[in-house]
Amino acid sequence: MLISITEDIRSITDLKRNTNSVLDQIHKTKRPVILTVNGKAEAVLVDAKEYEKITNAFNLLKLLAPAEEDVKEGRFTEAKEFLQGFKRGKEI
Repeated sequence: MLISITEDIRSITDLKRNTNSVLDQIHKTKRPVILTVNGKAEAVLVDAKEYEKITNAFNLLKLLAPAEEDVKEGRFTEAKEFLQGFKRGKEI
């Protein structure tokens, strides 16, 4: 998701004056809007559906982190070996 510096960086004052316009922009573009105070980034507004997607992706990454650590440390079994053991254990 690319941010347009000419469209997606807005001041808090602009948000107060043009709330509907800013919200329409977020819904239309699906891009976040960075809100500034005295020229410095203060907050980010994101479409609710986009926020859910970001949150879901982040939660999935948190679940994958321990698995990545296991692979890095060599704590894994090749799929073929696992399936052979599984079949023997279940007498398939």
